[in-house]
Amino acid sequence: MWQPQCPRYHSPVADDDGAEIAELVMRVARTQRRRWGDVLAPWALSPHQARALRVVVAREGARLSDLAEALHIAPRSATEVADALQERGLVERSPDPTDRRAVLLRATDEGRRVQAEVDAARRADTRDLFARLPATDRAELARLLQALLD
Repeated sequence: MWQPQCPRYHSPVADDDGAEIAELVMRVARTQRRRWGDVLAPWALSPHQARALRVVVAREGARLSDLAEALHIAPRSATEVADALQERGLVERSPDPTDRRAVLLRATDEGRRVQAEVDAARRADTRDLFARLPATDRAELARLLQALLD
């Protein structure tokens, strides 16, 4: 059966079960992930490392278990990400004064500098991506996406 094309998006008009909309949302998410990887290239950070650095900067003195929980990853994976950040001089470990079995992660000055640069680059890239839409469309898209999350 022939379906009319939506000229603006060059995609079939969404069917009643939402499959086309779901596909478009996934394609946009993949585009953002690819762009995010490109944004991180100058710092040679993986997306996991960038998210971990953001958590450590925001939660000065985060435990590895806090990092694992925030990133929704296994504690062993959090250790590997923290190791990579420490090797780069972006975080440092110190004993937890309240629990000698635990270790706290703290961002170094270099880690805070890199985090600020990465955040600025990501904001600029996101602004560029969504600038393709007029302000009214961005507001409507935000409203619609929020409705799906509520």
